[in-house]
Amino acid sequence: MNTKRISSNRISTLAKDEIFVFGSNLAGFHGGGAARFAFDKFGAVWGQGVGLHGQTYAIPTMQGGIETIKPYVDEFLVFARSHPELKFLVTEIGCGIAGFTPAEIAPLFREAIHIENVYLPESFWDEYSLDK
Repeated sequence: MNTKRISSNRISTLAKDEIFVFGSNLAGFHGGGAARFAFDKFGAVWGQGVGLHGQTYAIPTMQGGIETIKPYVDEFLVFARSHPELKFLVTEIGCGIAGFTPAEIAPLFREAIHIENVYLPESFWDEYSLDK
């Protein structure tokens, strides 16, 4: 297994090559939680609930169950692989307002273990260590 790349649970500033990855809603109404922070601080765009905007990457988490989040996570992982010049700091997407747990969301990001420019919350890494 690769070295753990852990994203801080208190991201307040970003280097110019860092991207804040957060859970959003499809409509891009960034009214609370990490989405509001992304909008206020890092360039998330109101009305844009998916993808790269400013120094943020939005992954929709409010539209249904885990199965509705997976395609967006898969799309993010492809994007991250194609942009090795960027460092993606994944928050505990879906684990706040959307109401999911790290145990439910972490498996969606399992492939990121092998993507060197993706940093995951420690709570996700904890889930992978339980998988053995």
